[in-house]
Amino acid sequence: MQARETPQITGPEFVDVRGLRLAVWERGGIEPTVLFTHATGFHARCWDQVIARIPNHMVALDMRGHGHSAKPEPPYEWQNFGEDVAAFVRTMGYRGVTGVGHSMGGHALAVAASLEPQAFARLVLVDPVILPKWMYSAAPGEPHFARKRRERWSSSDEMRERFKDREPFRHWDPAVFHDYCEWALLPAEHGEGFVLACPPEVEGSIYENCMVDSANIYERLSKIAVPVTLIRSARGLRSAVAMDMAASPTAPDLAQQIPNCREVLTTTSHFVPMEDPGLVAAEITRG
Repeated sequence: MQARETPQITGPEFVDVRGLRLAVWERGGIEPTVLFTHATGFHARCWDQVIARIPNHMVALDMRGHGHSAKPEPPYEWQNFGEDVAAFVRTMGYRGVTGVGHSMGGHALAVAASLEPQAFARLVLVDPVILPKWMYSAAPGEPHFARKRRERWSSSDEMRERFKDREPFRHWDPAVFHDYCEWALLPAEHGEGFVLACPPEVEGSIYENCMVDSANIYERLSKIAVPVTLIRSARGLRSAVAMDMAASPTAPDLAQQIPNCREVLTTTSHFVPMEDPGLVAAEITRG
């Protein structure tokens, strides 16, 4: 599927969800509506190049703590993201939506579909952070290295120049990399320049809580009544303490845990939409 011009996306508009203001981006198009949810540390506009390849009406959320959405103080518990998405589709009165979520966004959509089944007609889960069962435990992980990310930047151009030849960005579709940097910063409230739209302490807290028992959603998976396409990187985690952010966190047997699931294996890393937006778009339109 050929790359297309950047879509005309409007926003952000804001919706009050569970006491938080969540930022919403939208583009007109045909039905069904496609709802996009992003990964930890990213933002809704990382989906632009997928959206450019599909004709549907689309809505993309900045999840809590990310982008233009509200940023409550840590800790960040994983169930909150899914409950936010469920509350959002309930507030909007959605029916028959196609939900597309990457990484943490895929985990959140799975929770939302179990809570608000009438809102969804189909899910596309892109390398979701639904870990093997044995990896879940009671205690949060050690402080994550994301807490040490550089937070302040002079511009998105500076960010692009610094990251363009580094892992994992050098493998990304150039247009996706541009979009990531373009929307990853917000004007600093104090001093000059810009700061990360997902603060390092927020990103760190999310990763630190990804293996706690409350993030284990296997009981919810059996309640997903709609067809699911699971796009999974074949590059798996080597251990529970692996720091390879490009490895797939998805349980290898996840497709067998979801009642109506079709699995698609990719040769990409975990960053499937960033490396191959055309593949994701093709699976969305495949129906």
